[in-house]
Amino acid sequence: NAVSSDYAAAETYLRRRQLLLRDTGETTTLPPGRHEFPFSFQLPPTLVTSFEGKHGSVRYCVKATLHRPWVPARRARKVFTVIEPVDINTPALLAPQAGALEKVARSWYSSRGLVSLSAKIDRKGYTPGEVIPVFAEIDNGSTRPVLPRAAVVQTQTFMARGAHKQKRAVVASLVGEPVGPGRRALWQGRALRIPPVGPSILHCRVLHVDYSLKVCVDIPGTSKLLLELPLVIGTIPLHPFGSRSSSVGSHASFLLDWGLGALPERPEAPPEYSEVVSDGEVAAAGQSPFPPLQDTNLSLEGPFFAYIQEFRYRPPPLYSEEDPNPPSEAMRPRCMT
Repeated sequence: NAVSSDYAAAETYLRRRQLLLRDTGETTTLPPGRHEFPFSFQLPPTLVTSFEGKHGSVRYCVKATLHRPWVPARRARKVFTVIEPVDINTPALLAPQAGALEKVARSWYSSRGLVSLSAKIDRKGYTPGEVIPVFAEIDNGSTRPVLPRAAVVQTQTFMARGAHKQKRAVVASLVGEPVGPGRRALWQGRALRIPPVGPSILHCRVLHVDYSLKVCVDIPGTSKLLLELPLVIGTIPLHPFGSRSSSVGSHASFLLDWGLGALPERPEAPPEYSEVVSDGEVAAAGQSPFPPLQDTNLSLEGPFFAYIQEFRYRPPPLYSEEDPNPPSEAMRPRCMT
């Protein structure tokens, strides 16, 4: 007595056609040999990134057809990859993300204390290969030890005819040290590196790819305390200089608020998107330029921060009508009157 329903939806972003050899009404004869017919298509800037998901995909291809009289047509197909430019150098993606939660630990309907969690990251937008410095404070007021964890989660959402289907996968994770009863733990920038994953897809009618940073505390005998911070994975990395001086100041105040002191002298610049996702990985992945997701356990010790480099130059000297290096009295010409 089971009833099943299938839901399907599609969206066409690009469909162009060119005639490489026009039909003039007469038979066109090509001599034996190799013949090339160049063509080109202008891609609009609003194309969505190529993607291969569990219940849907975004694919682009070029098809060529050769029609001949009295002979079946011959067809060829070539798939190509599109990567939507997602610039993280916007005010919305440079803003810090923070949150706080608390929960009463219970066992057999009796309270065993309060467990609180607060977490913060310096910005919302990142690119593959960058390290997310996770700042968190865990206060264990219960009678049992708790375990803090953090993970970057990808959520694929498929929409068709009003129905939704989601697929979640952990792309990077780390596990902290247990926090004993009555103790407090502080993460001062625990490093969580982003692996080579596809960028966020936010402007598609039938498919979304979202990312989030989930910081949770496992409490024995009680459901875990979960805090979720939104992320956007882009393709254009953070600019180390230029108009980012305002973000440098906000990032410095962010670190001072968490007791981390001043910025270093020579911070490391984030990698380019092409350096993380190589051509070899694209060829190995087939139609999709991104490898299949795997649960990755990362345990990088020590603070590791993504800083914005700032260059300071001396301003040029002011213009003056007077000579800053006047000649001496012996060399100065005398006025004859």
